[in-house]
Amino acid sequence: MRETESWPWRHVLLTGASSGLGRALAEALAAPGVTLHLGGRDAARLEATAAACRAAGAEVLPRVADVRDADAMAGWVGGAGPLDLVVANAGISAGTGGAVEPPGQARAVFATNIDGVLNTVLPALPVLAARPPGPGGVRGRVAVVASIAAFVAVPGAPAYCASKAAVQRWTEALDATERRRGVRLSAVCPGYVRTPMTARNDFPMPMLMEPGEAARRTLRGLAAGRVRIAFPRPLYLGARLVGGLPPAWRAALFARLPAKAADAALHG
Repeated sequence: MRETESWPWRHVLLTGASSGLGRALAEALAAPGVTLHLGGRDAARLEATAAACRAAGAEVLPRVADVRDADAMAGWVGGAGPLDLVVANAGISAGTGGAVEPPGQARAVFATNIDGVLNTVLPALPVLAARPPGPGGVRGRVAVVASIAAFVAVPGAPAYCASKAAVQRWTEALDATERRRGVRLSAVCPGYVRTPMTARNDFPMPMLMEPGEAARRTLRGLAAGRVRIAFPRPLYLGARLVGGLPPAWRAALFARLPAKAADAALHG
């Protein structure tokens, strides 16, 4: 049975909605009176998400979108109409496989995970700032999905960790200034979530969560107005501890663990 909660947002734009956490967020937000603008790369999977959200009563406007295309994203976001929540969720992941990270893979990860976030959020800010103020003077919210990996420089996934650290810090810094015009930003830093992306990991994933639970924790954090939404807490605290180790110690620790696989095709 689908667990439902009531959320305050009625006009939502969400990238990476085809599967995983993105689909779970879309389904959790879907309700009568809600309009969902859903973006994804895979038309068939995106339509499956849209169908599930329509069944829950939402109006759904799917868009096959490449977050790396700045002009296309600006047109989509700017033309979506009124928005009160924008979720920059699209991302890809790959590691080194125990070797050197391929240059093309590193550039692809940065292009999606960093440029894709900028291409989603930057055109959304003036749209949100133009809305009438709501409770607490908030006009709209932005959620950027980073990762607990943002807090640890894992040698087996350098581009992924660096890209997530970049958007986590950018989001939290930007919130401090955007709140002046009524726009609040949150960096969402989940641990391991059972998705097609993590299904490729051939190493133990502590405290692995189902997508629905990760979506609920994300939306509860947004509703509470938290700038950093990191979960599960024990894994977050562990990441902060390991991330604070001297680099040589951290490298020695991770050298004893399996490396994340490299993948020329990449996965999101």
